[in-house]
Amino acid sequence: MVETISADEFRDLIDARRRGDRSFVVVDTRPEESFEGWRVADAVHYFHKPFHEFDVDDFERETGISPDDSVITLCAKGKASQDFAAELDAAGYDDVTVVDDGMRGWSAVYDRTAVPLPDRAASAPPLDVVQVQRRAKGCLGYLAVGGREPGEADHTPADSRESDGPDRVAVAVDVSRHGDEWVEAAAEHDASIAAVLDTHVHADHLSGGRALADDLGVPYYLPAAAADRDVDHEFEPIGRNETLDVGGVGLKALATPGHTDDGASYLVGGAAVLTGDTLFTEGVGRTELQFSAGDAGEADSGAGAASAAHRLYDSLHGTLLAEPDGVVVCPGHFAVANDGTTGDAVPGEPVVTTVGAARREIGVLGLDREAFVEKITRTLPEKPPNYESVIAANRGIESPPDETAAIELELGPNRCAAEPDASSSAGD
Repeated sequence: MVETISADEFRDLIDARRRGDRSFVVVDTRPEESFEGWRVADAVHYFHKPFHEFDVDDFERETGISPDDSVITLCAKGKASQDFAAELDAAGYDDVTVVDDGMRGWSAVYDRTAVPLPDRAASAPPLDVVQVQRRAKGCLGYLAVGGREPGEADHTPADSRESDGPDRVAVAVDVSRHGDEWVEAAAEHDASIAAVLDTHVHADHLSGGRALADDLGVPYYLPAAAADRDVDHEFEPIGRNETLDVGGVGLKALATPGHTDDGASYLVGGAAVLTGDTLFTEGVGRTELQFSAGDAGEADSGAGAASAAHRLYDSLHGTLLAEPDGVVVCPGHFAVANDGTTGDAVPGEPVVTTVGAARREIGVLGLDREAFVEKITRTLPEKPPNYESVIAANRGIESPPDETAAIELELGPNRCAAEPDASSSAGD
């Protein structure tokens, strides 16, 4: 009998296999082009179209799989793989499982993990930073949780401060379409989300920041420079060096343009810096997407990339690397290759580095300005899928007509870093 599991259950099985607790083969039945462009790590390809003749001998010859194997089938939406699983079941395979909603479901799988922070003074307000990982895309968002002292960013209703209300204040940063992940993370820390922020106008995924802020009735912040990108929905501008209070913990906006002109990083409690797509654990941001999309003035994406690379150099060396070595760098992405592998990043574990480690270990950061600019603009990597439409949606000038269109728009891994060749071992 064929079993159907959710994408979250599939994630848990993959983790169990990584630990050596389970053994199974994932068979991806999508067309080869889709499989080659984006897949689950270690999946085996075998194209199957529903209601077409299935030749089990051909399947076993091509894949090396036998009825003794445990098989999990996967496709784009869960329909073709359901039919394929039925064919395997009829052919004598007695351990076959289907991932419900296929790669669409996989694209919405998340992990939440605590960011390790340096020791703080006993008298300091409490601080927790939660990293929200979108596993299949490598997108990272954050929940910064302070204490209960109200401050500028504490826009929770007065009655929520009563004894039966949440004990702590939080802000959500770089929220995806699935804002419930941040709401659940806040609930786990007995916190109310007082504000929502984005580090920049994203190019690889649809931001859920504005929607979450509306749902919660709290302010939505973008870096002040986003006004020059003709953002068409309402936002509160947060300026260079402006600080919001998060339950007694300061969140300071650091202007870090380069990946985009509006890019900002957020220094939280002097302990962690949320760097968006400016600095990753293994590389730096690419610099031409904003201009390739015909956004913000410079029509020539090559010239725009070089000009932005100069700004990125200044943001890195004049701002982020000027922070103390022990400050934890919390990037906006980790690398997800087309084959689903994630390099040194282990989904479910914190993807972070420190300012000191980044300075020592990321080779491109050791170059002088001209060498840096030349290297990260030498080869422009593959662009994120549908990036122009994603940027337009995040600026509020277009909107996917329905949930299905939104899912299709952002399928695939992120592509917001410079090429690996360009940054020693760049993140994605």
